Amino acid sequence: MRISLALCLGLVVGCGSSHPSGFTATDDGGTTDDSGFPTDDGGGAFKDGGTTDSGNGDCSDASKFVYLLTNNNDLYSFDPGTLALKKIGTLDCTTASSANSMAVDRNALAYVNMSDGSLFTVNTQNAHCSATSYALGQQGRTIRGMGFSADTNGGTAETLYTCTNNGLGGGGLAKIALPGYTLSTIGDYTNGLAGSECELTGTGDARLFGFFALSSPTKLAEITKTTAATATSVTLSSVPTASAYAFSFWGGDFWFYTSNGFTNSQITRYRYSTNKSFSVVVQNAGMIIVGAGVSTCAPLIAPN
Repeated sequence: MRISLALCLGLVVGCGSSHPSGFTATDDGGTTDDSGFPTDDGGGAFKDGGTTDSGNGDCSDASKFVYLLTNNNDLYSFDPGTLALKKIGTLDCTTASSANSMAVDRNALAYVNMSDGSLFTVNTQNAHCSATSYALGQQGRTIRGMGFSADTNGGTAETLYTCTNNGLGGGGLAKIALPGYTLSTIGDYTNGLAGSECELTGTGDARLFGFFALSSPTKLAEITKTTAATATSVTLSSVPTASAYAFSFWGGDFWFYTSNGFTNSQITRYRYSTNKSFSVVVQNAGMIIVGAGVSTCAPLIAPN
């Protein structure tokens, strides 16, 4: 999640900046799907990454949900298959800061970054927080977006990646070694996205994606995990530039949670796995969503 500088005085949450960027693929003008929601053609810049479920026998049902955080530090589960939202509880982290971003591992344990840069783990069954040993200021960076990605296609080992801030704006991609909580930098994004902040989501087939929501128009880019290069990107004209934002990969598609910071979030689905169209599946989520986490156990194709 990110709150733009213009809204920092009105909302006590993490702030960042971003640079407008170029694009390699664009979506066309709006049409309307059967539900009446606006849709756009997306242009397919990314190659398909697989057609099998990413579960490998070690995945619980809880690890296959998307988890959402609000600006009030409330934790929800979200089932994209049914669009069901369920409140789990309110975080009890020992900080006055608001939640900024979230990642979820294969055990359905959430890692929550707060706007002061601190990092907590959160039980997704009851929203209980536990402090971690993560030391602030490592490599001169602050944690921003986070996401787990499997180390190999279909494997159970995974790595926690973070989009960082270096105090001047975006600080590029880094990873956090667990359980030692040591941050190491990887590099900055490319193709016009250098210096930008983003949110991250990873997959069970070892891919990593960034949502550059402060760009106008917004961007979705696949990130090379070893270099941070963003060779392919899609311009998301159907996903508004947002100050409070998050996204997730689930069922072969991308799900974007966006708000201007004052109105409730909408949820937009990008049908990456099929016709590259967009649809607003939830117009008013009833909350401002500032973080989304999904584990590498999430399905790679939509369940039947």
